[in-house]
Amino acid sequence: METLLDFFSFADPNVRYVVLGNILLSASAAMVGAFTLLQKKALVGDAVSHAVLPGICAAFLFSGTKNIALMLGGAFATGWLALVAVDYITAKSKIRKDAAIGLVLSVFFGLGMVMMTYIQQSGNAAQSGLDHFIFGNAAALIGSDLLVFSALSTVLLITVSLFFKAFALIAFDRNYAEALGFPVRRLDLLLTSLTVLAVVTGITAVGVVLMAAMLVTPAAAARYWTDNIRRMVGIAVAFGAFAGIAGAYISYTAPGMPTGPWMVVVSSLVAFLSFFFAPQKGIVPKQYTQRKNRRIITEENTLKMFYHLGERYSHFDTARGLNELIDTREVDESLLKASLRRLVSKNMVAPQGNGWRLTDDGYRKAARIVRLHRLWELYLARYMDIAPDHVHDDAETIEHIITPEIERELEHQLGYPDKDPHDTRIPKGGSL
Repeated sequence: METLLDFFSFADPNVRYVVLGNILLSASAAMVGAFTLLQKKALVGDAVSHAVLPGICAAFLFSGTKNIALMLGGAFATGWLALVAVDYITAKSKIRKDAAIGLVLSVFFGLGMVMMTYIQQSGNAAQSGLDHFIFGNAAALIGSDLLVFSALSTVLLITVSLFFKAFALIAFDRNYAEALGFPVRRLDLLLTSLTVLAVVTGITAVGVVLMAAMLVTPAAAARYWTDNIRRMVGIAVAFGAFAGIAGAYISYTAPGMPTGPWMVVVSSLVAFLSFFFAPQKGIVPKQYTQRKNRRIITEENTLKMFYHLGERYSHFDTARGLNELIDTREVDESLLKASLRRLVSKNMVAPQGNGWRLTDDGYRKAARIVRLHRLWELYLARYMDIAPDHVHDDAETIEHIITPEIERELEHQLGYPDKDPHDTRIPKGGSL
């Protein structure tokens, strides 16, 4: 607890620089990464992050010192050039974009490593620590670095805010944006430039190898929490900022732990939790919903068995045995028993002797399911011109999801019919 309080007191200037720098770079990268992800250009960030290394080395060779502003400028130039090369190769050859990205990524990164090796063997004492750009070194951030990050992050924030609607429209419907007269190619170029700028902003702390993860991972995690693009961008920024703070804290408590890689690990953990546990879209909630829906469908099909047997023998309040129910509809015996137990607990059926009978609530529910089935069959036969012997399977599915509003509209459109296409009576509900 003492360590936690010391860290969040920000009394140590180095802690302030590292935390603020991490928040700025990770939040700005996540903001741009959201649009990159929506446009299915996630690999672009990987290409850019590897392509900036030659620019860093070239800037060092030009100045002879580790001037952060000059080196970021060189990184931006080669990163932007790499994306131009990807687009040119894709447009002028038969090479697909993913292959072009892999080609450009490897060529630029290989060139950067050659230049890095040359610098290390040149004897220039100022080159010490230059290799930190590969894996990052957030602990080395100083006040002047923070000023540069603040300026770049401000540019990203203002630009994304000004062009938010245009970027969102292009991400979801590019053709519609073109039809409205938006300069789609120019906006693509602007987003590309912002992507390069976001990567360049973070290479000092995270490094060229891991920066692509900070661009895409928070946005991918945020996508699982909402369908609203504004909220998605906000959540992505929050996830990115959290990863920045968490990475700095872990590095603070364990000095041997590098900040940049831990930022990626924390961001990946957030994404992992989002993939599995995010409401509605997470794997676990989806499986729970699917299981719940399967149970509801099984229960409704069980009630239909009782109703069909009641129609057959003209007695709806008679108890039905397990074998009699199974003969009505092919169903697994264990699933049927479980369904009957749930229906008893819901007062839809009641045990009687060696069988079960419908209660008033169960009868009304069963009658409604059968009514929806037969109304939909009639609708398909009358308005979709489907043969009566081909409508059953579709009605078996749709009967479980028809809302009361749709039910009323169906009855109105069909003229409140009494018979389905097979000349079978459509139940009206009521009690036993």
